[in-house]
Amino acid sequence: MAKFNRRTFIQAAGAAAAVLPLMGTKAFAEDKVKVGFIFLGPIGDYGWTWAHNKGRLAVDAAFADKVETIYVENVAEDASAVPLIRDLAQQGCKIIFTTSYGYMDQTIQVAGEFPDVKFEHCTGFKRADNVSTYNSKFHEGRAVLGTIAGKMSKSGSLGYLGSYKVPEVVLGVNAFTLAAQKQNPAATVKLVMIDSWYDPPKEAAATETMINLGADIITTHTDSPGPLQILEQKGLHGFGQGADMSTFAPNAQLTAIEDIWGPYYVSRVQAILDNTWKSTDTWDGFKEGTVVISPYSKDVPADVAALADAVQAGYKDGSYNIFTGPIYDQDGVLKVKDGEVMSLGDLAVIDWYVKGIQSA
Repeated sequence: MAKFNRRTFIQAAGAAAAVLPLMGTKAFAEDKVKVGFIFLGPIGDYGWTWAHNKGRLAVDAAFADKVETIYVENVAEDASAVPLIRDLAQQGCKIIFTTSYGYMDQTIQVAGEFPDVKFEHCTGFKRADNVSTYNSKFHEGRAVLGTIAGKMSKSGSLGYLGSYKVPEVVLGVNAFTLAAQKQNPAATVKLVMIDSWYDPPKEAAATETMINLGADIITTHTDSPGPLQILEQKGLHGFGQGADMSTFAPNAQLTAIEDIWGPYYVSRVQAILDNTWKSTDTWDGFKEGTVVISPYSKDVPADVAALADAVQAGYKDGSYNIFTGPIYDQDGVLKVKDGEVMSLGDLAVIDWYVKGIQSA
């Protein structure tokens, strides 16, 4: 097996001597189906990209003699992603997974150039005949974290570290806040956006800001364990994002949301092998096993763990939905009437914050 990284290039044939970047790792067995992955951060971020790479490794394990995977890490969510996605198609990938919201338009563009290649875009909403979308109901996990935070916070002041104001993040902080307020109606959430998914120094600085503003439990919607390490130093609590981060902060982490992508990736690659792949939109959660909660730390009291378990069970059997009215926005305007439940379609494009969220 040959190993490559972002600095590796291949020389294309022809008088123009064009060069194209060849990234990731691959084997050269020509009879194997090639599967490509575009990753937002490094595979060692121990969060979002780490979880997606575990899914890639699950594909390797499931189809060792039939499939080879190629990945590109640290890909910016801008126009520079286009040639990298295109390169995977030109290398012969039959299916390409682009694993972050910001690759949506780039994925659609390259898919138009390669109609025989199948594309799978994570957390987006634009589809085509050869483009599927897939997502995870992270907000279900956020409701569990909010339940724990609302019950355990001594000050009633919580923190939420976000990346960008995109529906996934808005949905997450809203679910976290509403669940916390079910335990403590007076709970408020300090929200800080850092305009990045993975920037450990920024994540750490933003965590310090929320602590200085009085937050005693903080959750993150970014990808590194940096915030938890700050909380560990301060003797405070928080939650892991994308993966169990307790190794980095054994005393600070109360639990974590784990993203489980392997079964989906295996099923979609199997569809390529079976020639049954079709463009779909998939949004799974606790019930399907895409969202998993890590073991609770010793600091989570038994009664709080029971409340958190009840939220998980409720999502699995359909008896619980945190987005059940009445729900008010930041200005106190009723957005969801008493007893009404927000549809998945509305949740997928939500762009407003609930009452109690304070932008720091």
